[in-house]
Amino acid sequence: MEELSAQARWELRTQRPLLVLAVLFAVAYAVPIVDSTASRRVTVACTVVEWVVWGAFAVDYVVRLTLARHRWEFVRTHWLDLLAVVLPLLQPLRLLRLVATLMLVGRRARMASQIRLTTYVAGAVVGLLMFGSLAVLSVERDSPNGNIRTLGDAVWWSFTTMTTVGYGDHAPTTGLGRMLAVGLMLAGIALLGVVTANIAAWFIARFEKDDVEERRQTEAIAALTEEVRALRAEVAALSRAMPVPTVGTGPAELRPGDAVSP
Repeated sequence: MEELSAQARWELRTQRPLLVLAVLFAVAYAVPIVDSTASRRVTVACTVVEWVVWGAFAVDYVVRLTLARHRWEFVRTHWLDLLAVVLPLLQPLRLLRLVATLMLVGRRARMASQIRLTTYVAGAVVGLLMFGSLAVLSVERDSPNGNIRTLGDAVWWSFTTMTTVGYGDHAPTTGLGRMLAVGLMLAGIALLGVVTANIAAWFIARFEKDDVEERRQTEAIAALTEEVRALRAEVAALSRAMPVPTVGTGPAELRPGDAVSP
């Protein structure tokens, strides 16, 4: 219990700092893509920030692994975290750092009990929309046959892809861009399913609450009816048990003009 409580305290204390680092990563990832004329110093600084943020999440994983009571069980149940930590080391691509950081942010946010499902889904939608736009723009902007040249085109493409509308006015032409499109489609379908299930669960909970209230009122009415029936039976029994006075057994009543016998 002490190791688990230490792990929980670590996760609680590092949650907000890691989210702040994730926002910093988003800025560092976006600047060289949005501003293609950025100097080499700015580009290098952004790359350093990206690696530092990834390193912070990697350290967080190692610390949580150290604090876990059953470490093999932790590795088995958190294999996505391990994959996200190892993935950028395989090949130093910015896209891999992006995917790894998104996975780590999602896993850490999902473990936070105070974050509601709707907030998480909304954040995931915004994050995927933003990073999907930046990623496809960085890949397709220099493609000879590409038609995604500006940030506006990339955002429009990401939005239509996530909602599975697919107007076709903008589409990736490179292999990596199409891989991004597949991932964005699957993520959009999954998030749509989560939203639909969440709304359905809310309606079901409301209906169940109304049914419980209706059943409680019905039971209260039935109990009150039974009490009234019992009271009626008791009153009837008391009425039958009371003696009835006999007519004519008392002294005769004198009327004016009657003679009184001696």
